[in-house]
Amino acid sequence: MTHSESVSGRRAPDPARARELIAFRIGAQEFCVDIMSVREIRGWTPATALPQSPGFLRGVVNLRGAVLPIVDLSARLGFAPAEPTARHVIIVAQIGRQVVGLLVDAVSDILTVTDDLLQPTPDVASEMAKSFVRGVLAIDKRMISQIALDHVLPLSERDAA
Repeated sequence: MTHSESVSGRRAPDPARARELIAFRIGAQEFCVDIMSVREIRGWTPATALPQSPGFLRGVVNLRGAVLPIVDLSARLGFAPAEPTARHVIIVAQIGRQVVGLLVDAVSDILTVTDDLLQPTPDVASEMAKSFVRGVLAIDKRMISQIALDHVLPLSERDAA
């Protein structure tokens, strides 16, 4: 999809108001995050487990000399933990002052959208779901939930770095 194409059958987004999102899959569902938070996308690398860490923390990997924590985004969102294969990817993202790797099944798209396309998380969702999902995009017969990256790490872990 080019920047000038329509995302939902409407007129193409106004480039002055548009922003880009990286869409990715976890199982059969699609999610996205703001591209401005993404530093890079890497292939899966086995992580070294850390003792007494939360179940969603896969461990750490060496990223050019820096220790990068890897969050299993599937487990963090309440789904079954991922069984990583060579096809899985790590989205390296900046969350506050912390750089973290997000383990996902695959990156699927780069979307150019405007804020008016983002619909609020439905009221039937639990408060926990609402804290992780900033809103939902209905694009080309797809439902893509935008992840609130600032809620992926518990507050104490975000501030620790």
